[in-house]
Amino acid sequence: MSNSFTTKPKHLIVIVGPTAIGKTACSIQLAEALQTEILSVDSRQFYRDLVIGTAQPTPAEMRSIPHHFLSFLPIQETYTAGRFAKEALQKLDGLFSHHNVVIATGGSGLYLKALCEGLAEIPPLPTNLRTTLNSALAEKGLPYLTQLLAAKDPTYYNIVDLNNPKRVIRALEVCLGTGIPYSTLRKQVTKTTRPFNTITIGLAQEKTALHKRINLRVDAMMEQGLLQEVERLYPYKMTNALQTLGYKELFNYIDGKYSLTEAINQIKTNTQQYAKKQMTWFKKDKQTTWFTPYDLAKIEAYIGSIIG
Repeated sequence: MSNSFTTKPKHLIVIVGPTAIGKTACSIQLAEALQTEILSVDSRQFYRDLVIGTAQPTPAEMRSIPHHFLSFLPIQETYTAGRFAKEALQKLDGLFSHHNVVIATGGSGLYLKALCEGLAEIPPLPTNLRTTLNSALAEKGLPYLTQLLAAKDPTYYNIVDLNNPKRVIRALEVCLGTGIPYSTLRKQVTKTTRPFNTITIGLAQEKTALHKRINLRVDAMMEQGLLQEVERLYPYKMTNALQTLGYKELFNYIDGKYSLTEAINQIKTNTQQYAKKQMTWFKKDKQTTWFTPYDLAKIEAYIGSIIG
């Protein structure tokens, strides 16, 4: 039996798509059918305290399918795509010793790219540049930095999560420190050969239907206690992990900047905008085969035609 695992090709099935599209449910059903395990590639679900707001799957939803890189980091820790790729490849090496197929799923495009292809080498940057940009964030606010990014790198501006100051500052750091748009440097990566075949499945549906899914999910999160989760995390609101959808808007409510209804509506609107950016990113990969979230039988048939 062990020989079959060493001789058969290994396949990493990657499930991508916008937030709330149903990636978690699809990956769990596939993992059950293929009797395998799942790598979470959602950079917000890495944090153990961000449970409701990141829609981490519950034990009941996971149905005893082993999940890796889920709820394992403390809120104060910064975790990079490069570090994730290194640790995820180590994990996959172990999983492929007893599985021919493993599933990776999530909406964090940069982390998926790091895992499947590798990342571009960024030249050394001036050490004081990040400090300067962080000072500008504190003094002038995030909109000032996003407008600067729009001027320096409109391509990246159109796909980055503009509500994430860490991502915006990183891109500006590269643009200003090298004189080259961040989006250009990121394309210069030489694809790293991986010891597995990647099969990328994309989930998508018509915009109105997706927006309805997003709105229903936000309402469900509020019913599950998202506000109470955010209140518990308020002392850590300046950490990188909490510069994210659902948390920032409710911090603004707690700070008296918005009513609760306004904050909830902002979560919905910002999430819809983020979903659009995710789709822009994922649509760039011409190797992705697209399905609707309800096409599980077709997805299984497609995978079966490749892995046999």
